[in-house]
Amino acid sequence: MQPTLTAILPCNDLDRTEAFFARLGFKREAGSLGDYRMLGDGFGGQVHLNPAVEGWLLPGRNPFGLYLYREDVDELAAVFGAEILGSGDPSDKPWGMYEFALNAPDDVLVRVGWPTRLRRSSRG
Repeated sequence: MQPTLTAILPCNDLDRTEAFFARLGFKREAGSLGDYRMLGDGFGGQVHLNPAVEGWLLPGRNPFGLYLYREDVDELAAVFGAEILGSGDPSDKPWGMYEFALNAPDDVLVRVGWPTRLRRSSRG
């Protein structure tokens, strides 16, 4: 096992949130117990889901955000289509990332991106 950092994300609806992450390629991993769900994408990305304390996550006021670094940005964008925030397409940002943003369940901001410089070098 490699050293890593994993987000533990509180959720109002575990099933809905797990289904959202499944669309990003995450699957439930062994070791998940009851309402504590450990998800991995097979590329090193992990997120653990657990029930939020009632009243903690308020619509429009969720302070949580996640960034998923994935090379297949365009493929994942195609999965979400009109759900992408802003222009509706991935784009190169001034901070050097090719990315798009989503509003996950419970208004969690999820950005999906890859460094622009790495995209350019891989395309020739």
